[in-house]
Amino acid sequence: MFKNKSFLFLIPFLFFAQLVVCQNNTNSPYTRFGYGELVDNSSAEQRGMGGVAIGVRSNQTINTFNPASYSAVDSMTFMFDLGFSALYSRFTDPTTGKSTLTANLEYISMQFPLAKWLGFSAGLLPYSFLGYNFSSSDSVPLQTNSGTPNYVKYTKSFLGSGGFSQVFAGLSGNFFKHISLGMNAYYLFGNMYNDRYLSFTNTTDNTSTFQYNNITAGSLRFRYGVQIYNTFAKKHDFTLGFIYEPKTKLNGSFSQITSGVLTDTLPGSSDFQLPEMIGGGLHYTYNNQFSLGIDYFTQKWGESTFFGKTDSLSNRSKISIGGEYIPNPTGRNFSDHIKYRAGFYISDAYYKLDGLQAPKNFGISVGMGLPLFNKATNTITMLNTSLEYGKIGSVSLLREDYLKLTVNLVFNEHWFFKRKL
Repeated sequence: MFKNKSFLFLIPFLFFAQLVVCQNNTNSPYTRFGYGELVDNSSAEQRGMGGVAIGVRSNQTINTFNPASYSAVDSMTFMFDLGFSALYSRFTDPTTGKSTLTANLEYISMQFPLAKWLGFSAGLLPYSFLGYNFSSSDSVPLQTNSGTPNYVKYTKSFLGSGGFSQVFAGLSGNFFKHISLGMNAYYLFGNMYNDRYLSFTNTTDNTSTFQYNNITAGSLRFRYGVQIYNTFAKKHDFTLGFIYEPKTKLNGSFSQITSGVLTDTLPGSSDFQLPEMIGGGLHYTYNNQFSLGIDYFTQKWGESTFFGKTDSLSNRSKISIGGEYIPNPTGRNFSDHIKYRAGFYISDAYYKLDGLQAPKNFGISVGMGLPLFNKATNTITMLNTSLEYGKIGSVSLLREDYLKLTVNLVFNEHWFFKRKL
C-alpha cells in the first residue's frame, strides 16, 4: 500500500514543482536589491499567527521552518501540503501611486514517519522572488555651435524577473522523551535577471543602450533545529525551539552583457554568500485550546559578500508574536473545531538604500483553520487561510502597502495500518 500511494503522490508533486519554479508572485521595485524579496517559508497557519514557527510542534501541520518539528508527525499519518498565495500591493511616493495584483502556487511539501520516533519531510519551497518593471524620464543639456543648449530627453527602464527556489529534505528524531533534533538539506537553484535600458527620444546622435545581468545559483545549504518540549499538569504544553544555519558560499555564476554608454556597471566579482542565521522561539498551549508563541531570528547579511563586497546588504532581524484559539477541541459541532489565529511581526530590510539602512517593515495578520472530515477514510484535511497587511519602505522614497492572502490544504492519509474486511 505504501509504495502504490507513494507513486500516486509523486506524479502531482513533480507537476506542481514545475509550476512553482516557473511562476512569480511579486511586482515590487524593492526586489531590485540583493536577491529580491526573501521568503521565510511559513505556511498559511503560521502566517496567520504573524509567522510564529520556531517553537510550533504539531501532528496536523508541516512546519518546514524548524526541522526539529517533523518528529511530531503521527506514526500512521502521511501529510501533503499545497500552499497558494495572492498579493495586492499599493505603491505610493510623494507624487504618484500605482497598484498591482499577482497570484500563484507558492510551495509544496510532504511529511511522514519513518519510525515512531523519526519523521521525514521533503518538498519544494521558494527562497526569493524578483519582479519589477519601472522607468524614469529626464533630459540633459547639450551645447550647440550657437551656444544655446539643446535638451536631449532620455528614459531609463529597469526590469527584473526570476528568483531562487529550493528543494529540501529533512529528518527529525525524538530523544529522551522531551528533546527533538532535526536537520534540513536544501538545494538552491534558479536565475535572477536584472536588465536596464537607456533610450534617447529626440535625437539621432545618441544610440540606445542596454545591460543584461544574470545570477545563476546551484548550491547546497543546511539548517539545524532543536525543540525541547514538555507537558505540565496535563494542560500546559511548552516548547522551546532553536534554529541555526551556517554561512555558506552561493555556488553558481554571474554574467553581464553591456552595449552602449552605460558606465555604472555592477562589479565583476561573482563571489556571493548566504548568511549565518540564528533564531529561537517559545510556544505555549493551554488545554489544547489556546496557543501563544513568540519568535526571534537574525540573519547576518551584513557579513555576507554580494558581488564580492559586504557594503550593500545589512543584518536582518525579525520578531513575531501570534496566537491561536479553538472553541472546543472535544466538541461534536463543526464550529467547535474551527481555529482562529492572529499575530504581527516587525523586521529589518536586508538591503541598503543609497548606502543607508532601509526603514523597518511590519505586518499584522489574521487567519482561520477549517477541518474537512472525510468519513470514507476517517481522516481530516485542514483548509487554512491567512490575510496579512504589511508595509515596506516609506512615502518619502517609495512605500508599499500590501494585502497578502495565503491558502493551504494539508491532506492527511492513514498509510501504516491494515484495513479489516
